[in-house]
Amino acid sequence: MDKTKEIDGVKLAWTDSGGEGQPIVLMHGWGCNHTTLASIENVCIDAGCRVINVDFPGFGNSSEPPEVWGVEQYTKLMEHFLSSEGIDCPTLLGHSFGGRVGLVYASRNDVRRLILVDAAGVKPRRSLRYYLKVYRFKLSKRIMRLLLGRQRAQQWIDNRRAKAGSADYAAASPMMRSVLSRVVNEDLCHLMPHIKAPSLLIWGENDTATPIADAHKMERLIPGAGLVCFPGCGHYSFLDNPVQFAAVLRSFLNS
Repeated sequence: MDKTKEIDGVKLAWTDSGGEGQPIVLMHGWGCNHTTLASIENVCIDAGCRVINVDFPGFGNSSEPPEVWGVEQYTKLMEHFLSSEGIDCPTLLGHSFGGRVGLVYASRNDVRRLILVDAAGVKPRRSLRYYLKVYRFKLSKRIMRLLLGRQRAQQWIDNRRAKAGSADYAAASPMMRSVLSRVVNEDLCHLMPHIKAPSLLIWGENDTATPIADAHKMERLIPGAGLVCFPGCGHYSFLDNPVQFAAVLRSFLNS
């Protein structure tokens, strides 16, 4: 069943499927929406769960945030949403960016289980070359504002960012580009030791967006966490190896 609700200044859209079983909340990655996790939703329904599959603000049928949000604002939205729906102690499953929200949520709320799928949350290591590139760009912005004026300089800045940034950045609206720039550099490692729920990490061995090294770090920092790695799979391990993914997820949900 498709639903919408006004929460924290945005229209939030989600689907509610599977009846009256234990609730599991699915949270998609950046540039996706709830349909990306449709195969996971089906596995959870077959396992007897009630599945809440959200469109994060700025994606799918949800409206954009009213200002530049970070992971904290997205997490507060989920806290307010689940509270308004009377959902206590849910199981959370987050893919990629959705894993960031899952980490923050589980670090300060009661959660039955936490499932992180190729999840973000570990700040990537940057080379000296990367930082030199950033500093040159910041210097160029100041110079262009002096030469072109603020409005024309902003157009130049946006064009440069779109050409130099990731595909996710290039495809995003101006507001969501600003949100992406903010959330991508948030390091959540300090929150991981506070997670008390049973936690499962599912990863693709060849993931280049959130490398397997991130999974090993999360496994060390989250108390009692277990890691399942699929050889030959990438950032969408649940699509690359759907049969084994479903078996692992079903086993964890029924444990």
